[in-house]
Amino acid sequence: MKKPFVIIGGPTACGKTSLSIELAKKINGEVISADSMQVYRYMDIGTAKVTEEEKQDVPHYLVDELYPDEEYNVMIFQQKAKAYMNQIWEKGKIPILVGGTGFYINALLYDNDFTETDSDTSFREACYAQAEKEGPEALFERLQQIDPEYAQTIHANNVKRVTRALEYHFLTGEKFSMHNAEQKEKESPYNAAVIILTMEREKLYERINYRVDLMMEQGLLQEVKGLLKKGYSPELVSMQGLGYKEFIPYFKGECSLEAAVEQLKKGTRHFAKRQLTWFRRQIDGLWVDLSKADLSLAMTDVLDYLREEEILK
Repeated sequence: MKKPFVIIGGPTACGKTSLSIELAKKINGEVISADSMQVYRYMDIGTAKVTEEEKQDVPHYLVDELYPDEEYNVMIFQQKAKAYMNQIWEKGKIPILVGGTGFYINALLYDNDFTETDSDTSFREACYAQAEKEGPEALFERLQQIDPEYAQTIHANNVKRVTRALEYHFLTGEKFSMHNAEQKEKESPYNAAVIILTMEREKLYERINYRVDLMMEQGLLQEVKGLLKKGYSPELVSMQGLGYKEFIPYFKGECSLEAAVEQLKKGTRHFAKRQLTWFRRQIDGLWVDLSKADLSLAMTDVLDYLREEEILK
């Protein structure tokens, strides 16, 4: 018999944290983060990390578990998340995966195989070298020619993801978008229910702009400065995350603080748009529009859906 598993996805700033904690309390659940940044210590404000007060005693996993210079990728996430899921089931509780990193969500939902098929990293290194020499856009243009469908779902500056797709094509001759579609056709090994939160674009963008302003009031600039003082390089994957990389030019004297903040708002809005595009194309489930329903009404729909999917009796 398949074990119960709930997923809450959606774009940044749409209300995933609040809904997930309320749901966890109602269904005896515990939360696993599917956020590629909240796993890092010292990176609290810029990642909009759930606070101890917000948790309301609901256990959270894959939050504050690694230092910013430690490696974290989809394979590590998948291994750790599966171990936590087993711990949660052993307690007789329901794991709730929450986050906006769609690639991570799919990896866990369909138990995708990320075993390295080739130990020769020369192609990968050549891609990294090209991005370093010619800029990320040059690498991204190669991907647009080979696999325009996948290119639409990621940012040109995400050299790691662009390289992975190019390497997959190099090794197999197939498009990475086709690989993802095939993985999507796989049946999940879990009795899974997927809830995707959304919001009218204008309202979502207002929430994003407000959140960035609030982050600045809470001390985001000092947080970034503190990370640099601790010796964490701006080149680290963690420091290339939204909320951190935008302030590096400011500290170098290359732009004003106002320009850095505006760049963060703009980048976050674009990121939210890409997240929504990904969820629409890659995953099926119950869509909940939080611009049309408050939390209590949304919760009623979610609980009805979980009964339909036999997560709840």
